[in-house]
Amino acid sequence: MTHPIRIGVQLQPQHADYAQVRDAVRRAEDVGVDVVFNWDHFFPLSGEPDGKHFECWTMLGAWAEQTSRVQIGALVTCNSYRNPELLADMARTVDHISGGRLILGIGAGWFEKDYDEFGYEFGTPGTRIADLAQALPRIKARWAASNPAPTRDIPVLIGGGGERKTLRVVAEHADAWHSFGDVGSLTRKSAILDEHGTAVGRDTANLVERSVGVSAPPARVADALVAAGVTLFTVGTGGPDYDLSLVEQWVAWRDALG
Repeated sequence: MTHPIRIGVQLQPQHADYAQVRDAVRRAEDVGVDVVFNWDHFFPLSGEPDGKHFECWTMLGAWAEQTSRVQIGALVTCNSYRNPELLADMARTVDHISGGRLILGIGAGWFEKDYDEFGYEFGTPGTRIADLAQALPRIKARWAASNPAPTRDIPVLIGGGGERKTLRVVAEHADAWHSFGDVGSLTRKSAILDEHGTAVGRDTANLVERSVGVSAPPARVADALVAAGVTLFTVGTGGPDYDLSLVEQWVAWRDALG
């Protein structure tokens, strides 16, 4: 296996006071997760649509100071919300604050309410994916030109499953791919990703980590997902309570692998 088995948690920044978010970050690091993610939206995705919610990247700066071991990032940043050069500089800064623990999770965007309420052009799936494809080289060029440079090559995780366009962008630019759907869909799209990799001259089977969200205990789903090539498993949990009981099961499963 090219990549080690890792466990993540997505602390959804909704329906909670920030003190509760901060406490959940502390508990997640103490539990032993490898990665703590948030998400990049402006409104809740479930529950009361105008409930409490906090912004992604200012939060990641706070997490960079609060934590000492875990990697941090968004699952995922919406490319539409920030100029690519600005996003690159934000990511570089959080990378330095954290001592080299940032993952740049990014995607094309999809939640129309965010766009409408904050004045962004929603466009079409095709235009948003094209914008993502154009942004990633600009982000990497800005990192290369920055002083100081990032602490290392910041890993890029791309979320999305479009077989013709999004997976091509993954093949060209990603260090990790976050997928959606069942094992059959994951297996099929993973093979398509590798076809794109061959086309662009990258060994995506080895270079691109497979990542999924999980909502069931490892005893039910882990074996099939590992067989499909997944190495990063992320449990989502929301406020105000941020229940980490399922996360603890996945961490225990990881540790039992030896």
